[in-house]
Amino acid sequence: MLRRLFVLLLAFTVIGLTVFAGWLVVFVHKSVTPPTIPFEISIEHGSTLKAAAREIAASGMPISAWQFELMARLLGRQRNIIAGTYEIDGPITPFRLLSKIRRGDATQSEITFIEGSTFAQIRKILASNPGIKQVAAGLTDNAVLKAIGAQETHPEGLFFPDTYIFSTGMSDVAILARAYRAMQSRIAKEWDNRATNLPYKTPYEALIMASIIEKETGKPEERPRIAGVFVNRLKRGMKLQTDPTVIYGMGAAYNGNIHKRDLTTDTLYNTYTRTGLPPTPIAMPGLGAIEAALRPALTEELYFVSKGDGSHYFSKSLEEHNRAVAKYQK
Repeated sequence: MLRRLFVLLLAFTVIGLTVFAGWLVVFVHKSVTPPTIPFEISIEHGSTLKAAAREIAASGMPISAWQFELMARLLGRQRNIIAGTYEIDGPITPFRLLSKIRRGDATQSEITFIEGSTFAQIRKILASNPGIKQVAAGLTDNAVLKAIGAQETHPEGLFFPDTYIFSTGMSDVAILARAYRAMQSRIAKEWDNRATNLPYKTPYEALIMASIIEKETGKPEERPRIAGVFVNRLKRGMKLQTDPTVIYGMGAAYNGNIHKRDLTTDTLYNTYTRTGLPPTPIAMPGLGAIEAALRPALTEELYFVSKGDGSHYFSKSLEEHNRAVAKYQK
């Protein structure tokens, strides 16, 4: 009797396993057609296999979440799920779809942060990109800094200008975190290779100087020379007297023109009324400006004035500078 029961149990087990194996083979290799072609599936960042399976099913793709998850686990492919937006351009098998999201074969987008941009401008660029998940929209600047793990309390100048490739659906906070880490890496490397006897106590002070250099000239070849002038003025205890810091301190009051009263109205960023560096960067400096701040030209010059064509005239004395001002700006 027991032997007969054992044989029956074994037979049912074999049948069950055969049916299950048959289901698995069919499920793995049977193509399913998305609701529309092309069709997009978004896998959130940080999604586990279970979460990804639910997101696939919730998107409208005719694939059972639990069956998709079970298939992946049985095949030993439950790890390395890569977030992103995946375009499906026709019928696809669950196995191919699993392989696709494990390869990271997602739709790629890019966003560019331009040298000299302010943090407010960066936030607008992020907010206007339809491929980015908006997380920072409702956050204050300080909350954004906390979200990316930054220790600083002011966001200006902390993000490296570059073109960032990302999977569609990545959050704005994640992109900012990448730009922040890139700037931290760049400034640390350049700080280690800085010239001797510079008037900066910390890499952050060098970043402040780099942001001023970035805004002062669009001529790459002038950056080290402008840095040399500012370094000379700092060492002598002279005011930097640079218009871009004044403009930054004016905030929304700046309408495209700067007047004499603006130069005499004190703000935290008015380098005509205050000595030393302003408290924070005023924009996002590029690598060229950072290099200039940390390896300035060796010069005796203390002044420069715009020549009206994007370049500057540099002077060693106030008398020479006044003549240059009379020539180029009056």
